Amino acid sequence: MRWGGQDNRRKSRGIVAGLIGLAALLACTPPPQTTQVVAPPPPQDQAPPPRSAASEQLAHYYAVLQQDLLTRGLLRIDGGGPDTPYNADKLVRNFEAIAFFDEYAGSGSRGAGGLSRWPGPVRIKAEFGPSVPVLQRQQDTRFLASYADRLARITGHPITATTGRGNFHVIYAGKDDSDFIRARLQQILPNISAENLEIFANPPRSFYCLVLAGGPQQDPLSYTRGVALIRAEHPDLVRQSCVHEEVAQGLGLRNDSPRARPSIFNDDDEFALLTSHDEKLLTLLYDARLHPGMSAAQARPITRVIADELMGLPAETLPRAY
Repeated sequence: MRWGGQDNRRKSRGIVAGLIGLAALLACTPPPQTTQVVAPPPPQDQAPPPRSAASEQLAHYYAVLQQDLLTRGLLRIDGGGPDTPYNADKLVRNFEAIAFFDEYAGSGSRGAGGLSRWPGPVRIKAEFGPSVPVLQRQQDTRFLASYADRLARITGHPITATTGRGNFHVIYAGKDDSDFIRARLQQILPNISAENLEIFANPPRSFYCLVLAGGPQQDPLSYTRGVALIRAEHPDLVRQSCVHEEVAQGLGLRNDSPRARPSIFNDDDEFALLTSHDEKLLTLLYDARLHPGMSAAQARPITRVIADELMGLPAETLPRAY
């Protein structure tokens, strides 16, 4: 398996935002079984079992960390403003860095790859570990459905939230749900390695969230399946931030860049939620003039035209340096 933003990646807030390429894994993975190990919600009048001491400690750690970031003016939710200007040149540069490069592409080296995205419909399904209370499940489900609608509008691609059979599973689970995570991942990806399964079942504290996405052996950059893990111990804003970033990266924006601003695809924690800049990156990614497998060099003249359009510039605008 190629870890295309290997989940050793750690942001300063600990978010594992990198995309895990599943080309090798899906090459020998049969379709998911129809029987599901989805934890049913507890009855409305019955709360899940109390959190373990380890889970409580994690929840406290993440709450303190979120407050510290907010105190320092980070985790912005304004989408960018006059203090974060960008132009078509920067948009093209950032798109290339985020859509075509893997910071952790094999042996920790930075490497270029082809464009990756979903050619078919993306059906996003929220799933929950037994420790997640009913009210939290309802809130998370609504938030994910709203985000799926937003992504569909941005990309023009069929992206929907579903309660039926999904192909992009967003699993909300905590420290006490390790057995559930293992069982569910083994169903979705029967040939997942023991190492990668353990990373999902027991991620280090510095790993806030994880995502895997990829396609079949004959066309690995045409995504057909994705799985994201959102830790249940997160406070609301970091929880939402994880959803925004991991789902967007699972759609094909697989890297981070320190030069991208305003952006969630940056390790500086300045923004918590998708920005106007990030919306344009997603619009670029799913433009019909691009296709999975294109190299950065092949895509560059096309992305230049699209970026000019998105920024409201005439095609002949010069100079173009980035």
